[in-house]
Amino acid sequence: MRVFAIGDVHGCLVALNDLLAWVQPTRADDLIFLGDYVDRGPDTRGVINRLIELKQARPVVCLRGNHEIMMLQARDGGRPERKMWLGVGGVQALGSYGPALGVSGTFDDVPPGHWDFLENELVPYHETDRFIFVHAGVYHDAPMDEQPDNMLYWEFLPDAMRHYTGKTVICGHSSQRSGEPKVIPGAVCIDTCAYGGGWLTCLDAISGRYWQVDTLGRKREGWVDYE
Repeated sequence: MRVFAIGDVHGCLVALNDLLAWVQPTRADDLIFLGDYVDRGPDTRGVINRLIELKQARPVVCLRGNHEIMMLQARDGGRPERKMWLGVGGVQALGSYGPALGVSGTFDDVPPGHWDFLENELVPYHETDRFIFVHAGVYHDAPMDEQPDNMLYWEFLPDAMRHYTGKTVICGHSSQRSGEPKVIPGAVCIDTCAYGGGWLTCLDAISGRYWQVDTLGRKREGWVDYE
């Protein structure tokens, strides 16, 4: 069994499909997505459709990211929440729900099944005997069921993140403009900027091997050395 973690997809359906086709996870492998499926990239709608299909076909863990939170807040809140979300990728997300090419969608164009996925199918973290998977980060001295939302979804990568359990933290959220996974003591971040010329990363948490694709179809792979 392998344990695959996939970093922030951000609407990059082509890269996601290419990555899955290359890595070819089986039903015997764990498959964990680290959140931020929506916004910024061109096809939020397609990404959510793909994740829903995957969950129907096999066990998949989908974490909640801060961009999913902002999308829901924009729908349910007022003008400030909507303006903030549109400014960080919501424009592209709604554009993917448009009724025609070049015509932006509205919240009413988002299918009920997508709202259900965002509200009810995402989890705050995933913990195994060796790893903690989380969107943003963890406090080193708190058990996972006591971690506050600001740490799970919003805080950026510190210089070290050694959890008291000794488990390695696998996270996204903190954009690595270099396109390379970032290893710090106790953790590795695989948000390698799938949108805007970056890479989408899949990490085998056990071996440290990773695979990357970009929106142009290029591929590369490497290894991380945990500290």
